[in-house]
Amino acid sequence: MKLQRKNRLRATALGALAVSGALVLTACGSDDNTGADAGGKTSAAASNIKCDGAEGQLRASGSSAQKNAMDLWVKNYMAACSGVEVNYSSSSSGEGIVAFNQGTVGFAGSDSALKPEEVAESKKICKSGQGINLPMVGGPIAVGFNVEGVDSLTLDASTLAKIFDNKIKKWNDPAIAKLNDGVKLPATDIQAFHRSEDSGTTQNLGKYLNAAAPSDWKYEAEKKWPAPGGQAASGSSGVASQVKAVNGSIGYFELSYAKSQDITTVDINTGGAAPVEATSENASKAIAAAKVKGTGKDLALDLDYTTKAEGAYPLVLVTYEVVCDTGNKADTLGTVKSFLTYTASADGQKVLTDAGYAPIPEAINTKVRETVAGLK
Repeated sequence: MKLQRKNRLRATALGALAVSGALVLTACGSDDNTGADAGGKTSAAASNIKCDGAEGQLRASGSSAQKNAMDLWVKNYMAACSGVEVNYSSSSSGEGIVAFNQGTVGFAGSDSALKPEEVAESKKICKSGQGINLPMVGGPIAVGFNVEGVDSLTLDASTLAKIFDNKIKKWNDPAIAKLNDGVKLPATDIQAFHRSEDSGTTQNLGKYLNAAAPSDWKYEAEKKWPAPGGQAASGSSGVASQVKAVNGSIGYFELSYAKSQDITTVDINTGGAAPVEATSENASKAIAAAKVKGTGKDLALDLDYTTKAEGAYPLVLVTYEVVCDTGNKADTLGTVKSFLTYTASADGQKVLTDAGYAPIPEAINTKVRETVAGLK
């Protein structure tokens, strides 16, 4: 069973890479994929991307959590919209919001909704308007591990909190052993990795631990890593690379990074009937219960991190695109609307599952499309 799971993870990773590779070929002009072929013919998928009003260069930056989704979207979109360049710089949610509020990008990617003070700051850039949150990418925050001889692992919120708070230091700790009956756990030191820069993924992990293990995780859910100890790495890719390389390691990152680097992930014991695996489908079950908490055109979501619903993976994030509701720059507004219309479309959301993400539930995504159409 353990071998089957690793093979399934590897096969899915290869599938995601195949999708990415197909889109690279698209940009080169293959008529078998999205885009135009050498004779100028356009495929059906490309014809669904509306380039009306799009022109020139659009710069955006922020969340590394959505980088792999954004890479697919950008390749697809640029293959369909000749002469338009979309440049998404994957840094961190915090850096993306700073760039947005400085007016240097057309939109920002963030794994956490804007704070009130960030909304207030955005009004200086969004003339006559303000920054709003558009949920665009969902998915599980995978907890990846690398422990020699251990092919599967179940943890709960309490043990995760103690591990990342440097309270559980050995892999054969009784708290871990209790959740993994029959698994031979070594006395190896735990090497816990976290993000070095301000990160929405870090903040979402904190929200989960706050909600599901409040007695064990006493820190505020902030973008900056709050706990002592552990080791830091830059970006989700950096954390994943360290986990891949270091025996005894554990870290958190989006599922797409676990797939691309063939990292085994933790199943989470939610208190439900059975531990839940980090998959796009299981994350979707949790995200589907989200409620819109934003007002007006803002679509920030309230996620239930304590769900015990069967098959619902509770450690999820929703990544937002942050834009001005009104007051967007005239030279990029057309491209922003065109590009985000595609990412929120059925075709745009469909590629997310292949890349290890979870599409935004249709009821919420309908509101996203309506809001994008009304951007000014």
